[in-house]
Amino acid sequence: MATFEVTGGCCLSGTITPQGAKNEALEVICAVLLTPERVTIHNIPEITDVMQLIRLIEAMGVSVERLGPGSYAFQAATVDLDYLQTDEFRQAAARLRGSVMITGPLLARYGRAYMPKPGGDKIGRRRLDTHLIGFQKLGAEFDFDTDRKFYTVQAPGGEGNRLRGAYMLLDEASVTGTANIVMAAVLARGTTTIYNAACEPYLQQLCRMLVRMGAHISGIASNRLTIEGTDSLGGTEHTMLPDMIEVGSFIGMAAMTRSEITIRSVSFDDLGIIPQQFARMGIRFEQRGDDIYIPHQEHYQIESFIDGSIMTIADAPWPGLTPDLLSVFLVVATQAKGSVLIHQKMFESRLFFVDKLIDMGAQIILCDPHRATVIGHDQSIRLRGTTMTSPDIRAGVALLIAAMSAQGTSIIQNIDQIDRGYQNIDGRLNALSPTPFIKRIQ
Repeated sequence: MATFEVTGGCCLSGTITPQGAKNEALEVICAVLLTPERVTIHNIPEITDVMQLIRLIEAMGVSVERLGPGSYAFQAATVDLDYLQTDEFRQAAARLRGSVMITGPLLARYGRAYMPKPGGDKIGRRRLDTHLIGFQKLGAEFDFDTDRKFYTVQAPGGEGNRLRGAYMLLDEASVTGTANIVMAAVLARGTTTIYNAACEPYLQQLCRMLVRMGAHISGIASNRLTIEGTDSLGGTEHTMLPDMIEVGSFIGMAAMTRSEITIRSVSFDDLGIIPQQFARMGIRFEQRGDDIYIPHQEHYQIESFIDGSIMTIADAPWPGLTPDLLSVFLVVATQAKGSVLIHQKMFESRLFFVDKLIDMGAQIILCDPHRATVIGHDQSIRLRGTTMTSPDIRAGVALLIAAMSAQGTSIIQNIDQIDRGYQNIDGRLNALSPTPFIKRIQ
C-alpha cells in the first residue's frame, strides 16, 4: 500500500492548473455507449477511477484510442452485452461508483442492461432508488440476482425494444441518478419530463454533449428537464470543465499554508457559491480573467452571521455547496480565527475522519454523524505531524492539506484513495516548492 511522507511547514508559490472534472468524466464517458459513432473527449483526468471506467467499457467492446494527454476517442460500434453477466464485469464494476451510469445508455440503445451493486467511497448509505424508479417510470422491468448481486434491467417487452417517455418527480436531486435517467430517456419513444432534476455544471455539460449528438433536451441548467426521444444519436467532440473540487482544494490549501498561488483556467462562472464560501472563511483571493489569485495571508477570520451567531457551512444540491468540499472547509477552519459549524447533510459517514485531525491538535467537536463544530486556532497553535490513513478521496486530500501545514512530518497511508480523484497530486504540488516536500513511498 503506497503512502505519502509529508514534511509540514511548506509555503507554495507559482501557478497550478486544475485537472478535468472527475464527476463529469464518469458521466460523459458512459454516454459514448449511446452511439455507434466516434466520440472524442478532451481534458479527461487520468486518475484511477476514470481509467478504471475506460478499461471497463473497453472490455465491453468499445474501441478506445488515446490521442494525447487527457484526450481520447471512443467508438462503441458494438457492445458485448453477454460480458455484462460475467463475474469479471461484476467485480470490476463493483470497484467503481460511476459504473452505475452505464445502465441508462445500454438500456436506451439495446433494451437490456445489467447493473451491479456499485463501489466507491465508504461515506454512508448511497441508495440506488432514484436510478431504478426512474427506469421503472420509463417502462423498464428489473430483477435483482441475490447470489451475484446485480440487477437485470430490460425495456418493456425485452431486449431490442425501446423505453417510453414519462413524467417523473425525483425524490432527490441525485446527480448520477439524473444523468442515468437522461441518458436512458434520449432514445425513448415520446416525451420525458424530469422534475427535481440535478442541475450541476457537469450535468449541464452532459446534456449539451447529448444535444450535439442529436438529442432533444430543453431546460438545461434548471431542475426541470424535458426530453423528446429520438431514434439514434451520432458522434461528437467534447471538452470537459476543470474540476471545481480541485479548484476549491487548492484555494483552501493556499490559505492554510500561507502560500501565494495562481490557479489557472478555473471556469469561474461554473464554480457557483464556492468562492463566496471561502470569502466567508476570511480567505482573500482575486479573480483575474478566468484565473484565481490567492495572495500570501498570515491570518484569516471566519465571519459570523449578521445576528452574531456561529457561521454554518452546509452542503446542498446545486446551486448550493457541493458536499465534496466540506472536508476541505473543515480542515481549513482548524487554523482560522473563529468557529464554524460544518453540516454534512447528504452522507452520514463523511465526517468520521475528524479524529485524525484531533490527533494532530485540532479542536473539533463531532456533534453527530452529520455535524462538527470547529474551533479555530488562528494559526497560533499549528497542527502536529502524525501517522494517519486516508478513508476516502475527499478526506484524503483534507488530511494532505493538514499535513502540509503541520509541524513535523506526517505519514498518510492508503493514498490510493487520493489517487482515485487527484492526478499526480504530489508531483504537481512539489513543483510549487523550492524543495520537494511530499515523498511517495511504494
